[in-house]
Amino acid sequence: MSDKIVYSSDHQWGKPGTPRQPEPVRLSFGRNAKGSGVTRVERLIMHPTIKDQLLAQLKKRLGCGGAVKEGVLEFQGDHRDKLEKELHTLGYKVRRIG
Repeated sequence: MSDKIVYSSDHQWGKPGTPRQPEPVRLSFGRNAKGSGVTRVERLIMHPTIKDQLLAQLKKRLGCGGAVKEGVLEFQGDHRDKLEKELHTLGYKVRRIG
C-alpha cells in the first residue's frame, strides 16, 4: 500500500507555502533519577520510518545516542541549542519548553 495521501478535505493541503507542521515542535530537557539528562523533541508530525531517518541524521550531527520512544525523539545529553538550530535549518518552528 502506498504512503501517499489520496484525498484530503483540507483545501490548503499540499499547496506551496503550506507549513510542514500546524504547530511548533516542542524541545525540552529533563533529568532522570540517575542524574543523566535527555533532550526530547515532541509533536513532530511525520511517518515513523522518516522519524527514524531523521533521528539517525541528527545523532550523527550531534555525536550522541538517542531513540524514538512513543513517537518522541530522545537524545542523550543536553543538546537543546544545537537541535534548535538544526531543526530551524530543516524548516521547522521550534518552541523551547523548560
